[in-house]
Amino acid sequence: MSAADGGPDPGLYGPGSVTWQCHGDPMMWIAGVRALYLQALHPRAVRGVMENSDFRRDAWGRLLRTADFVGTLTYGTTEAAEQAGARVRKIHRTLSATDPVTGERFPVDDPELLLWVHCAQIDSFLHIIRRSGIPLGPGQADRYVAENRVNARLVGLDPSEVPGDTAALAAYFERIRPELAAGPDARAVDEFLRSPPIHPLLVPGRNLVWRPLAALAYGSLPAYAHQLYGRPAPAPRSVTRRLRLTGSLLRSIPAGLRWQLPPGHILKAMRRMGPGSRPSPYTLRTAAAILDRPGRA
Repeated sequence: MSAADGGPDPGLYGPGSVTWQCHGDPMMWIAGVRALYLQALHPRAVRGVMENSDFRRDAWGRLLRTADFVGTLTYGTTEAAEQAGARVRKIHRTLSATDPVTGERFPVDDPELLLWVHCAQIDSFLHIIRRSGIPLGPGQADRYVAENRVNARLVGLDPSEVPGDTAALAAYFERIRPELAAGPDARAVDEFLRSPPIHPLLVPGRNLVWRPLAALAYGSLPAYAHQLYGRPAPAPRSVTRRLRLTGSLLRSIPAGLRWQLPPGHILKAMRRMGPGSRPSPYTLRTAAAILDRPGRA
């Protein structure tokens, strides 16, 4: 039953979507860090961030706000998601930045920049989810990319201009690669992600927990990103093994405990939609098994 039928509002995705099932996975945090590494390789996109945010002093706040935005779009009501998108579009309309090469001023909501940020994020989410052990089949991966055209619309893009499957997403990255570079802004992001400033008492925890996870996110980048950053890339097989091990470890933490962390979008969605809406990779496995049965079209 949908909200239109008088039932609970499933939001923009709903429990039947691949996005709903994937975005509750704890490996999304590593995927988010990978997305930051990738997004920073577009000189204009990263300049827009550096000029219009307090990234160096409030990077944690930015990360949490991004996670809150993704959580609202995925698990919030339709109204909450639309309002979140409207707020982001309103903010972006007022911002501009200076091209680090030409000195030209450009709007932060330039569709080309919004498209880069979107594609880098979706590629990172999908890459980490699949590589860390969640068995998305090709059809489910394509569906995930298509579903997230909703996300693109909310930040101000025309969904018809956004890649709608994995082949189109790969073609987009082939097209955009000549425009990518690791300038001073990208290196500042890299430096922060490798060793974010924190209270001295928390340094041991940063070194023990954060640095290995950030290194894993970096290691999962495509080869051209490693070349641009100028740092050696670990062996792909080793990265995949570590991603699967980390995924197994994080997924062993009870979901109810993980989902207690603020802002609690998943728990709110489950209260609204019922216990059958619980995000789980097992749901995706079951769906894949049904689709792959002999005799199914």
